[in-house]
Amino acid sequence: MRLNYILSDLGIGLKRNLSMTIAVVVTIWVSLSLFGSALLAREQVDLMKGNWYDKIQISVFLCTKDSGGRGCSGTEVTQEQKNRIQQVIETNPDTAPDGVFTESKAQAFESFKKLYKDSPIVSTVTQDQMQESFRVKLKDPQKYQNLVSAVAGLPGVDTVQDLRQYLDPLFKALNGLQVGALIAAGLLLVAALMQISNTIRLAAYARRREIGIMRLVGASNFYIQLPFLLEAVLAALVGAVFACATLWVGVYFVVMQRAQETFRVWQWVGATETFRATLIMVVAGLILAVIPTFLTTRKYLKV
Repeated sequence: MRLNYILSDLGIGLKRNLSMTIAVVVTIWVSLSLFGSALLAREQVDLMKGNWYDKIQISVFLCTKDSGGRGCSGTEVTQEQKNRIQQVIETNPDTAPDGVFTESKAQAFESFKKLYKDSPIVSTVTQDQMQESFRVKLKDPQKYQNLVSAVAGLPGVDTVQDLRQYLDPLFKALNGLQVGALIAAGLLLVAALMQISNTIRLAAYARRREIGIMRLVGASNFYIQLPFLLEAVLAALVGAVFACATLWVGVYFVVMQRAQETFRVWQWVGATETFRATLIMVVAGLILAVIPTFLTTRKYLKV
């Protein structure tokens, strides 16, 4: 009997506040979608940093006959020059122990073919066009300028590249987007919280006489609050389901179908990260429903 009453009261509440309930669902849908996107953006930045910062190296590319670097003279690097370059690198105090690796033309060509295995450009490049290089790991990746200065311009050196100079601006931009998304998501979550509070407040005010009677006949606070709680939880769950579906669709079409195929060198968020984000979104949606409902209905429980 009590369950029938609670379900009946829930149905009446939804009918009376249908437009407000729809507004709550849409607000939660949008806010949780953006919140989930911000969570995935944080995961993506962390994946990129973990994938690249631990592998940051100084790449010292050696001259070929077609190179135009200032250390090149239109000819291939000689063995004597390679020995001199390697000596400078190995004796540099910032070079990590056993941190110097030589990549031959053959190895560079194999790496090139793996990276662009589905691209027609592979058929237009030959092994002779590849550059030999030294890959240098540092004791501290932050301290790369001394080694770059020592090696750049040596005879036989075409270019010296440090991935950090390319990655740092990218990660700063990504971090900025991440912070912006989190701020926007936070504001929308606050808006959803206020929307739910207003909806429950209006529903409780419309049934204040019924609540007063139930309180006088001895109904418990939780029993009185339960229909309002179920109403808010139902709206939050519907909005959370829409938000989770939106996030999965976005990850599938934007990340899995496009980004992973276009930018193969990056490690991208996948099902594991998305599932973790959706769990957090559902929990956040339930918190948005439960807390304002209990706080809003408390004032109507006093006789």
